[in-house]
This record gives sequence, structure tokens and C-alpha cells, in this order.
Amino acid sequence: MNSNQSNAAAVRAFRVLELLSGSESMSLMQIAEGLQLPKQTVHRILKTLGAAQLVVRNLDGQGYECGPRVRQMSISVLMHTGPATARHAVLRKLGEALGETVNLTALDGDQIVYLDRVETDSPLRMHLQAGSHVPIHCTSSGKLLLSLQPAAMRNRIVDALPLRRMTQFTITDAARLRQELADTRRRRVGMNDQEFIQGMVSIAVPVMRDSYRAWGAVAVQAPLARYDIDGLLGHLPALREAADAIAAMLPSTPARRSRGAAKATTDATDATDATDAADAADGPDAAA
Repeated sequence: MNSNQSNAAAVRAFRVLELLSGSESMSLMQIAEGLQLPKQTVHRILKTLGAAQLVVRNLDGQGYECGPRVRQMSISVLMHTGPATARHAVLRKLGEALGETVNLTALDGDQIVYLDRVETDSPLRMHLQAGSHVPIHCTSSGKLLLSLQPAAMRNRIVDALPLRRMTQFTITDAARLRQELADTRRRRVGMNDQEFIQGMVSIAVPVMRDSYRAWGAVAVQAPLARYDIDGLLGHLPALREAADAIAAMLPSTPARRSRGAAKATTDATDATDATDAADAADGPDAAA
């Protein structure tokens, strides 16, 4: 294989990863249509990427999604490159205004990862570093970002979660968690009332990539000795302002897929969720 052929193969592999990164999962046919490549070529690329754990089969074995190495790389990129300094400045300003610890988080599989964090100077606080992972089912960011996923992905994650009890307030019943997620999805605010750590409360608002897709979340947490949930909710305007400022820094995501592939991907995710259409009718205020 000469250098031109090698470069072309590398670009094709990257195009596959780029396409998969914008979808929950895709079938071989959807990927081939989206890239306008023969199925045999796409299958060969997927086999190579799979051997390197860059692409994996989804849980039902009917599609492909980005593997753990790609997810870890994307998290590292988000933490250390691009507008990371500007995002940190937004968080620092928010933390100084509220006097409490604030976080920028993202969904990482069935966990939440801290992309950035500004801690309060108070000695009464919870110490966690950027890059730390926390459970999805008992944190404000976790429940918020999970609630905003398409129904198929949301249900698959809930079904697979161990729902470990962290405190006496942790939701450990799948039916109750689904109801909590439905409530969270409607209000667009995640709440954690001592569910992760006894004596700690938090709320989170989404950083929206567009009107329907959440990129991450901005959260504030505080000890119960200083705030209860209602007290934190009084800071929603400040949190939303910070989330909007970070959202404005996100790169634009022009459509890179053919109409057929985009429709197929949508049919496989959002179209299965009857509540998505109802939520969309709430208007832009609901997604703020």
C-alpha cells in the first residue's frame, strides 16, 4: 500500500468514527449510506477499528458505536483543548458568585465525568478532580443528561444499571428512576437531594448543543448545612446564564450525513420516543 492509499484509508476510518460520534449507534447499511461507500469497504474498516477497540457492537448486536478508547480520547480533548480556558473562566465566575462548588460534566457511557470543576474555599466540601467519574442514577447531572437521551438509549441504560444504594435517599427502583427521569426531562433541571452523598445537595442545568441535544451540564453542589434544594434552585438564573455562555463556545456541527442516513439514524432513536415530540412542543424555554 503506497502513502496515498494509506492516507485515504486513514481518512475513511476517521470518517466512520466521525459519523458514529454523532449517533447513538448505526447499522452497517446506515454507515455505508452516510459515507456513500460500498458495504464491503465499510465492513473492512469496522473490522479494523473493532480490533483496536475504537468501535464496538452495541448491546443488541445490531449496530456499531464508538468504543471506550474513542470516548476517553474525546473526554481528554474536551478537558484540555479548544475553549477549555474560557469555559473554566465561566465556571470560576459562577463559583465566585454562588460561593459553592460548581462543575461542568458530560455523559460517559453509564457514568458522569467531570470535565472541569471549581471548588469553594469552604472547608466543608466534597473533593473531586476533573476527570473523576460518578454514578449516573444518583447525581443531578447524571439524571439530567440521562433524561435528555432518546428513549431507546435511556431505557437501555436504566435496564443495565445496578442502581447501587449510596445513601438512604438513593433511588434504587428502576420504575421510580424512570418516573424521576420523566419529571427531570420536563423541568430541564436535575436535582440530587442527598442521593449520592449524605448531607450534600446539588442541581444541574443542561448545556445545549442545539434545541434538542444536550452537550453537557453545569451543576452546583453544597452541603445541607448551607443550602437545601429550594435554596439552590434560587440560583437557576445564574446557572442557566453560565450554561448558555459555554454553549456559545461549542463548535458548529454542520450536517455531514446524507439525507437517507440521517433519517435512518433518527428513526432508530428519537422517533421511538413519543415524549420527545411532546417535549419539543414546550418551546425554547424548556430547553434553556
